[in-house]
Amino acid sequence: MPSASPESLMVTPDTVYRQLPEGISTRVRVPASSANLGPGFDCLGIALGMHDEVTVTTTDTGLTVEVIGEAAEQVPLDANHLVVRATLSGLAHAGFSVSGMHLRCVNVIPHSRGLGSSAAASVSGLAAASGLLAASGVAAPLTADELVQLSSEFEGHPDNAAASVLGSAVVTWTERADDRDRYRARGLRVHPDISATVFVPSTESSTAFTRGLLPVQVPRADAVHNLSRAALAVVALTSDPSCLLAATEDRLHQPYRAAAMGPTAELVAALRARGHAATVSGAGPSVLVLGGAPLPSDARDLGVEYGFVPQTVEIAGGVEIG
Repeated sequence: MPSASPESLMVTPDTVYRQLPEGISTRVRVPASSANLGPGFDCLGIALGMHDEVTVTTTDTGLTVEVIGEAAEQVPLDANHLVVRATLSGLAHAGFSVSGMHLRCVNVIPHSRGLGSSAAASVSGLAAASGLLAASGVAAPLTADELVQLSSEFEGHPDNAAASVLGSAVVTWTERADDRDRYRARGLRVHPDISATVFVPSTESSTAFTRGLLPVQVPRADAVHNLSRAALAVVALTSDPSCLLAATEDRLHQPYRAAAMGPTAELVAALRARGHAATVSGAGPSVLVLGGAPLPSDARDLGVEYGFVPQTVEIAGGVEIG
């Protein structure tokens, strides 16, 4: 486990922070998420029952990072690790710093698959900061609104991050105030009959790349179509799952990304042709299916034929801080 000097733990060298004592520990469990849900581009999200776990302990000096599980050989093991950056950012937001810390990550959420792994990492770090503040007894923990705001700043949009913070499904929006984006979210109570299945491929996708495929302007008819479907999605998620197939239709982003994710687009089309509410999960390449009943075996087998691994997941609660 590589270590870093105390200087690497200083967020802003010109600012004086109060120091948290050594030996404080907190554990965080954060869910995966799927964004968009078809028509709700950058404004709808849902928390899914795949969880990363993070343990942070303050030390007297330096930084050590330990990563187990998904992408363990790919992520940096120093102050550039996203969970480290988010933890320090959360502490700095509250006016605190640490001399050193030990970070242990147990990763389950697939990376670069459209299941919110980077948002989960940001939420993990900020939630860990909140847990450390609470455990120290010298400051109040971060509020849910603060966690949504700070984690969304890392992401640039709030749908995945808010879902991981609040759990269940979320509606999110962004307000501009004082030359700063204010990220907002409200939770939805998902209908108890709704089940979720994710189809995860072995291939990865870059959100930045797929976002670059989207046009600057879209036809008015497509915009109106998505407005109606996004509104209907709230109804389908909360009170009438029979509307899910219609509610997950999209014309704003999935068609433009289809050529870059052939198997994903083909699986979505094949599942929808069979009456299943399939969408691209976030920027892909995973596929999410929501339904009023568990997905039948023939639909799961179809995903396998396309090279995806199906997994039934619960609609998860929000981040847990212990």
